[in-house]
Amino acid sequence: MKKLIVLFSQNLIFINGGFISSVRSLTQIPISLRLLTTSTATQVASTSVPSSSSEEEFDMASHIIQEKDLLKKSPNGGLRILDLIDHGYLEPDAKLYNQLLNKCTQLGRIKEGKLVHTHFMNSKFSHYLVIQNTILNMYAKCDCLDNAREVFDKMPVKDMVTWTAIITGYSQNDKPEDAILLFPQMLRLNFKPNEFTFSSLLKAAGSRTNEREGEQIYGYCLKYGYDSNVFVGSALVDMYSRYEKMSEAHFLFNQLQDKNEVSWNSLIAAHARKNEGDKALKLFQEMKRNNFDPTHFTYSSIFSACASTGSLEQGKWIHAHMVKSGQKLIAFIGNTLVDMYAKSGSFNDAIKVFNRLIKPDVVSWNSILTAYAQHGLGIKTLQHFEKMLKTGILPNSVTFLCVLTACSHGGLLEKGEHYFKMMKEKYKLDPEVSHYVTMVDLFGRAGKLDHALSLITKMPLEPNAAVWGALLGACRMHKNMELGAYAAKRVFELDPFDSGPHIILYNIYASGGEWDKASKVRKMMKEIGVKKEPGCSWVEVENSVHMFVANDQTHPEKDKIYKKWEEISERIKEVGYVPDTSHVLLYVDEREREAKLQCHSEKLALAFAITKLPLGSTIRIKKNIRVCGDCHSAFKFVSLVLEREIVLRDTNRFHHFNRGSCSCGDYW
Repeated sequence: MKKLIVLFSQNLIFINGGFISSVRSLTQIPISLRLLTTSTATQVASTSVPSSSSEEEFDMASHIIQEKDLLKKSPNGGLRILDLIDHGYLEPDAKLYNQLLNKCTQLGRIKEGKLVHTHFMNSKFSHYLVIQNTILNMYAKCDCLDNAREVFDKMPVKDMVTWTAIITGYSQNDKPEDAILLFPQMLRLNFKPNEFTFSSLLKAAGSRTNEREGEQIYGYCLKYGYDSNVFVGSALVDMYSRYEKMSEAHFLFNQLQDKNEVSWNSLIAAHARKNEGDKALKLFQEMKRNNFDPTHFTYSSIFSACASTGSLEQGKWIHAHMVKSGQKLIAFIGNTLVDMYAKSGSFNDAIKVFNRLIKPDVVSWNSILTAYAQHGLGIKTLQHFEKMLKTGILPNSVTFLCVLTACSHGGLLEKGEHYFKMMKEKYKLDPEVSHYVTMVDLFGRAGKLDHALSLITKMPLEPNAAVWGALLGACRMHKNMELGAYAAKRVFELDPFDSGPHIILYNIYASGGEWDKASKVRKMMKEIGVKKEPGCSWVEVENSVHMFVANDQTHPEKDKIYKKWEEISERIKEVGYVPDTSHVLLYVDEREREAKLQCHSEKLALAFAITKLPLGSTIRIKKNIRVCGDCHSAFKFVSLVLEREIVLRDTNRFHHFNRGSCSCGDYW
């Protein structure tokens, strides 16, 4: 016979020389443990345990349970604490099941959670509604929605917590339709939704395009008197902003009498999603004036807004504010910060932030890989990818998209083919359309147009306009008029109203001297109402963004800007710059072609920046379309003559001009 000795002393339960758990008073000791004692005073109690063949496995001197050991496994693969119950060492207790399930939920230990679930269902407490709700909540929060729904459907009795848990589970795991379909069923059974139910339903409605659903749920919020509730109100603000009804979102926000950080974050995030960085920053400042402390979600939204506009100085100011406020650089905010610095052209700062992350996750690595790829550092992208694999972090589809993009921008054809194959064969990831677009671009840039076309025809997915657009862009680069026309036809069938492919086809014909065909493309655009997106460039000076278009006559300092560019143009011509008039695809004489070249928006932005920024400082310019070859050549000469680093971000990538060369190696 083996004895189990239990000693209660102040804050600890002492069993055979070890501590089983920490408690503050005897009343907090779980019932299951108290049942093993003969007195509530500090004393020794003995319980006889029958000898058995499995007794060796339950030597209590080596099976001490502490709070941190609740989910410790036993040699047979189960949970130690459940085995103790099965062998009679512990009396089963409802509170203990609840504690175990909550621990599984907190740590995401779904395998152990299933063991506890099974054990609970075989216990005398299996009818306890509170614990059934805990089980349902565990599955929902651990993204096991099929298990959650099975538990929900089998529950003989449900309460409002049950319905809210399953609705929230669907809403938070990107299954909004399932969440919304449960709402009328719940109402028919006379359950009254609460603030948490409505918050989850509004989140689900906001992720769908059916605005009527959201408006109907809003009606029920009014009916039950939750429209002014801060949680429901914040969800309403978020929902209407996702419907792009910003006036309604602002109205609801202003109607909230008791705002909190979530309310402010909802509106700030909405403007960040719409790339309205100035409005997001204005709200951020207003939030602080109203004595609300920004959270990690606030900073993440602001950094995203700055990234979309490339507002480096404002992003730096927000970063400094975050550091000063004592916020830690946790993974998800660090990821947006890396993205912000990378997209603002400050690549070294992006690297510094990444290196300071305590525990980079796959999103962190994807952010830095994207930064390397966008800045044209193909080889370093691949080196960091291999480094990531050595850390044990598994790549996902986004990771491979970063790697393939780096190969495409760097002309690394063989490497690209290798990693595309690795993605499918080693990591069992099915390529998405975006991966095929990148591979078509990779083959196309390398001049392997036949390989690109073959890949498209063999795709297991239906090629979309982006796939054919990548081939069309390659045809423009390599002046393949026949294949370009074929690719353009496919694009027009799938997306006839996108101006980009029409302009590319026009450029292919115009550069080949086929002016009749080029004019037909223009005529077709006019007939179907497709308008060319005007090229524009912008530069940030002293926290103000200055935007330019070609032949800009609206800037208040236009005379000074044009004069400065004339001076710069003369200087770079002296060291070898020759205007490449082939990039002016208009049927005009050579002199007029050259004149038009000198009025491109990025050149005007550069001239303005030179007049405003201190000597030696880096000039950062953004452009909404691809930089033309002549401007690319001119910027290389400017960086040489003026001894200035120029960072130009266009729709495809970053170009770092320094000492007469570009980081892209003239391959873009």
